[in-house]
Amino acid sequence: MKHRKKFDQVNVIPLIDILLVLLVMVITTATFIKQGILPIELPEAKASDKKEDKKEFDIYITKEGKYHLDKKEVSLSELESKLQEVGKDETVVLRSDKDASFQHFVTVMDILKKLEHKQLYIVTKE
Repeated sequence: MKHRKKFDQVNVIPLIDILLVLLVMVITTATFIKQGILPIELPEAKASDKKEDKKEFDIYITKEGKYHLDKKEVSLSELESKLQEVGKDETVVLRSDKDASFQHFVTVMDILKKLEHKQLYIVTKE
């Protein structure tokens, strides 16, 4: 005759140990993903659309009221004609000296609004 052992209760301690280990792994991985430091290599695809890096156009206004486009001094009419050549979705970054006349800033904003530019960033210092 075979002797059978009767199970009256289930031992849950090993189950709790496994769940705690899994919880620690999930929390650690989620922290790495959130910070963006998990080293991964992206897969390659031959039929994908390549994202083109859009060029930024920097406009500077000096405290003397002079305009610069990409660090080259330009007149207001030259600035407007160059901005007409720029696509409406291209990024324009405006940096104005704090001592520059507010009118110079408004003039550049009027040109960009007239040309219907959509991507404008105004750079300030913290």
